[in-house]
Amino acid sequence: MDWGNVTAEDLIDALREVDWSTPPRPLSEFFSRFTLPRSYSKWSSRLKCNFYYYRTNYFIMIVFILGLGFLRRPIAIVAAFLTALSIAFLNDSFAGTFSEKVTRTVRQFSPHLAAKMRPPLTPVIRGRPSAKRSIHICGRPRWVFVLIFSSVSFILWFVSCSILTVLWALAIGLLATILHASFRTPNLKARLNTFREEFRAVWRNYSEL
Repeated sequence: MDWGNVTAEDLIDALREVDWSTPPRPLSEFFSRFTLPRSYSKWSSRLKCNFYYYRTNYFIMIVFILGLGFLRRPIAIVAAFLTALSIAFLNDSFAGTFSEKVTRTVRQFSPHLAAKMRPPLTPVIRGRPSAKRSIHICGRPRWVFVLIFSSVSFILWFVSCSILTVLWALAIGLLATILHASFRTPNLKARLNTFREEFRAVWRNYSEL
């Protein structure tokens, strides 16, 4: 994959569709080799590649930095958890897995309620879906859960008087992410992983036809 030709919009779409259930990369690999990029194009390509390859590590690092800032404020910790959950709902794979696990748990107690939590069927015309399948969580559109969780988390941030603290923690987490992604030299494993993910996406789109 030529990361120099990948736009920011393409990267965001890829992060939304990729599977986030993969474990984080080992720390020995995460802090392995750092070099200065030779040009702006090399830096841009490296930044996108590392964002994609170390996505789980960066997410955990930002959440960890947020947790350190709110050790003495339990309400703020709950707000940080809800904020992270609302962001995770934007990923298609996480949203689908979360909905499936919740539905499976509810089915053990109330099969009738679990049947109502199934996503609506996509109409099929001439053997193909009429439109791109929208993501539902527990039978409701994804944006409903994102709006609810983000609103509750904002209220908790306001009640705990931690809005300024969370802004500083996010700034530090994002700065650490950008610095690492800028100077971490992409290895062969990262390049092979992006090719494998690209093949999976193409195969998934082909199988849906």
